[in-house]
Amino acid sequence: MSKQTATEYLIQEIKNDSLVQAKSTQEWNEIFKKAKQMERDNKIEFAKKCLDKGLDLDIRTAYSKVEQYYEQTYGKTGG
Repeated sequence: MSKQTATEYLIQEIKNDSLVQAKSTQEWNEIFKKAKQMERDNKIEFAKKCLDKGLDLDIRTAYSKVEQYYEQTYGKTGG
């Protein structure tokens, strides 16, 4: 199973709220704060893992594998 991105988290929350329309401004502020933290954490974790994987490869090979590793972590983009 792929890791949830901050964007996917926000979309899920918006869809859920559109059915109920119960979230207050304060609740949405907390959701946005959580999404920003998720994005930060995901970027840091992804960069660390890419660097770890790159230690065993030459720089050109490591560079070419970043997109492949992203798809393994978060799934295919665009849908």
